[in-house]
Amino acid sequence: MENETKKVGVSQKAIIFNSDNEILALRRSSTHQFKPFTWDLPGGDLDFGEEPLVGISREIKEETGLEIIDLTPFDVDSRINGNNEFWVTIAYIAFSESVNVYLSYEHDEFKWVTLKQFLKLESSEKLHNFVKKLEK
Repeated sequence: MENETKKVGVSQKAIIFNSDNEILALRRSSTHQFKPFTWDLPGGDLDFGEEPLVGISREIKEETGLEIIDLTPFDVDSRINGNNEFWVTIAYIAFSESVNVYLSYEHDEFKWVTLKQFLKLESSEKLHNFVKKLEK
């Protein structure tokens, strides 16, 4: 076996509901490293040594400006990407009492949509799978 270093990463995504039972969809900006102009959910990579709930709360605040409540993990996905890196993604459900979103540079548009509407947006298979599990 080769002595090559293999990358293992942990990412996190949050499905944030508003009081109308809609979820927050973010569109990746033109400068996004992966799949620009596709639809995303708030979240990002967990920093080394960071507690998961602290990390996802930080990412949500950075990307949306929202204060969230009732943050609860509900699913996990793991896969090897095209760079032969192993990634684990933790999915959360959360709620926001505000609909006033303040986007970071990573996204250029947002909208509140139903679960069904999100599934019609161009997004990743992984994110669609998370949303499908909530739709059931």
